Amino acid sequence: MRTTTRPTLLAVGAVAALALSLTACNDVSGTQDSGAAGTSASAAAPSGSTSASASAPAAASASAAASAPSGGKTSTSGGGKTSSGAGKGGVTAACTTKNTSVAFLQSSGHASDAQPAAATLKITNSSGAPCTIVGPTTVVAADDQGKASPVSGDNSTAGSAAVDIPAGAAVVADVLYNDVNGEGTASARYTCPVQASHVKVALPKDAGTTVNVMKANGSPGGVFSVCGTEFKVGAFAAR
Repeated sequence: MRTTTRPTLLAVGAVAALALSLTACNDVSGTQDSGAAGTSASAAAPSGSTSASASAPAAASASAAASAPSGGKTSTSGGGKTSSGAGKGGVTAACTTKNTSVAFLQSSGHASDAQPAAATLKITNSSGAPCTIVGPTTVVAADDQGKASPVSGDNSTAGSAAVDIPAGAAVVADVLYNDVNGEGTASARYTCPVQASHVKVALPKDAGTTVNVMKANGSPGGVFSVCGTEFKVGAFAAR
């Protein structure tokens, strides 16, 4: 009886060769897959970096553009001060010698036992905006020859409440005084110690201004003749 071993060996060899072939294929496939994955990851990474790099400058530029002032000007909306014709913050300016003109007119008649003489103090707003007088106004008269001490008066008693003067308008106050000398002779009856051809008028919180005394009709050459040591200034009113 003959034993058939050769075909068996051949079959075993074929199987072994097939196994080796399959193993080699798997190794090659795995290597290719790994390389492909690595290549894909490498390709994806630069793409992501490029996108991030491109996005960052764009975002920074957009932010800078939004933050930059339009036209290079600084906005003052809500931060600046408002002003009006009435003065800063809408407050009416004070009447002073800078925005008013002053006139002083002697009395049209002499004092009597019944009533004093009444000169007129007139304040005209010469500016283009309203102004106000708040507080006492003072008038000082000095003798032209310096033979008597100056006399003064204000309206702190008569009334010094706020008085608004529109642009171009005027207010007046009576200045009550005695111009009759009861101690002298008849010829000197109307000759008082203080004979002033000019007076100094000081509005509240103002340095004051000196003006010539006018006659009662407004013509030059008036005299404020005061007998006594004082006179009274009345409250201002529009007339």
